[in-house]
Amino acid sequence: MTGRRIVPALVAAAVLATPSAHADSQYKLLVLAIPNKYHYEYIPVARDSLERLAKLHAFEFTYTNKTEAFDGDLAQYAAVVFLNTPGEELNAAQRAHFEAYMRGGGNAVVVHRAAITPPNGWVWYEKLVGRSFKIHPFLQTAAVDVVDRGFPATFGIPPRWIWSDEWYETTNPYNVAIHPVLNVDESSYDPTRIWPGQVATGMGRDHPVSWYHRHEQGRVFVTLLGHNVEMYRDPQYLAHLMGGIWWAATGKGQR
Repeated sequence: MTGRRIVPALVAAAVLATPSAHADSQYKLLVLAIPNKYHYEYIPVARDSLERLAKLHAFEFTYTNKTEAFDGDLAQYAAVVFLNTPGEELNAAQRAHFEAYMRGGGNAVVVHRAAITPPNGWVWYEKLVGRSFKIHPFLQTAAVDVVDRGFPATFGIPPRWIWSDEWYETTNPYNVAIHPVLNVDESSYDPTRIWPGQVATGMGRDHPVSWYHRHEQGRVFVTLLGHNVEMYRDPQYLAHLMGGIWWAATGKGQR
């Protein structure tokens, strides 16, 4: 899952990082979406969906596949969204700049592939995510249970939600405390169904697939959901994502 296949047309579209324009925007996001071997088709679709959400909810965003955005003024952004793009893409200076942003009260949203980073490659980022990726079985349909009905990322989805995704297994090597938002019910799919030569065992009753916590001086929302391009057209998934973005950017909406 670490290889990269650059698709020229998608890259060209992604480079056009013109911020969405709103006269009375509430806040501004930086969205980093870099194509890779398994995640590239989502890029223009996610951008279109974010454009609609931005118009509906009166916010702005800069959508880019260029890490040079992290060389600039991050303080202008209420939150940075790593959209299927892990922090390992940043160079050393950009990593330091992002760390300073979070220490200064910046916020982050981590989506699906962005939660996967090489062990010990950037421990600070692993702690920001809150969990470390272990493995995942084949994409399967499963039942997802809402753990925290008072968190905005659950407001647009049912208490027990049918969803199909890669059910990432994670570990907690740095003992980071998180607040689970969604758990996947492992009895509703086969955690061991995986490629030959690999082994997945599941995580048992405690298998969070979305959570939030604090890191440095900022808010962090993580969702491990979002593998396929069609998910970025799905109203319930977009409601889940929008709720997490809203909370990360503003700190509001939580009961």
